Amino acid sequence: MQKPKVLILLGSDSDIKVIEDGLTFLAKAGVPYMVDISSAHRDPEKTVAYAKNARKQGIEVIIAVAGMAAHLPGVIASHTTLPVIGVPASGGILKGKDALYSIVQMPRGVPVASVGIDAGSNAAILACEILSIKYDDIEKALVKLKKDLKRENNQKSLNIRKKLGN
Repeated sequence: MQKPKVLILLGSDSDIKVIEDGLTFLAKAGVPYMVDISSAHRDPEKTVAYAKNARKQGIEVIIAVAGMAAHLPGVIASHTTLPVIGVPASGGILKGKDALYSIVQMPRGVPVASVGIDAGSNAAILACEILSIKYDDIEKALVKLKKDLKRENNQKSLNIRKKLGN
């Protein structure tokens, strides 16, 4: 089994549903990954240890899924120089807006890339885009994805034109 290139940390077990499609894409692209729960609030020592040791363990990109206050991506980014992608999870009374703002409003020197609310598949694709700079096989998987998206879109266009008779 290959060492994971992507570390995916979830703030809680309820966040797994946000990243499931992303995990499917990583598997299709042949990108080894590791998933764990590591709360920035309930177990900050574990989160810091992951962030500090990730590079030594061969991790090249970290994805952090968190809802509500969403401190997880920022805490990780403050303890590593690896790229961190934050995925705001929809939850709580603000339906993920608070998580989105927490992730995108990082202070200077502690950047976190952010994708949309519940956009776990985009986080996985972005991680692959970062990795594709170094790995040709991952770049090929991304090219295939883009071709598939184009083909699907063209088919939908044909379907709607047929339905409307033009």
